[in-house]
Amino acid sequence: MISTTRDAVYHALKEQILMLDLLPGTGISEKEISVQFGVSRTPVRESFVQLSQEGLLDIYPQRGTVVSLIDLERVEEARFIREQLERAVISLACESFPADSLQQLRSNLAYQQVSMSEKDFKMMFELDEAFHRTIFEGCRKLNTWAIIQQVNVHLNRTRMLRLAADHRWDELYEQHEQMVDAIEHHEAGKAEHVMNTHLHLTVTDQTVLKEKFPTYFK
Repeated sequence: MISTTRDAVYHALKEQILMLDLLPGTGISEKEISVQFGVSRTPVRESFVQLSQEGLLDIYPQRGTVVSLIDLERVEEARFIREQLERAVISLACESFPADSLQQLRSNLAYQQVSMSEKDFKMMFELDEAFHRTIFEGCRKLNTWAIIQQVNVHLNRTRMLRLAADHRWDELYEQHEQMVDAIEHHEAGKAEHVMNTHLHLTVTDQTVLKEKFPTYFK
């Protein structure tokens, strides 16, 4: 039971950190989290340790625990890994891609337009994730997607911050649309180029975000 409770607390806290409900540098305590979730301190303590090992919490004995600042070296390494794998997979998608998966991408684009009109950055993030996951799924490379998720959390924090800080998402949407068109018309070179440009947006964003939110970064 403790394991199940620990997992629930861990995933909830990780989600709060990613979704910026817990901002970088925010102090949290075992006591307040145990009260918030209505659980004992043991699963909270275990969750803190796991999140600390992933670089999302900094635990200072006798002083307290804070949500870690964003480490741009980890962000850049995650972007590098993702770029290599995503370019390879979208190239495969251009060779062969199921019609139902292509329809899922089209449907996702329609929902992205809704999130843009509503300026719902959390919805846009989830749709962005689902869009890329669908490409991997259509290529039967979900294990590769799972590998990306292991390093992706630090990159995702900057992506979420960018979406929250700037609601001009037209460029993101247009690049997604170009990817779908390239897959549909078997244009691997175009697809890889767009994916490369798409993932390099985070490099440009980092400079802007660091200037706008200097206290959020190491």
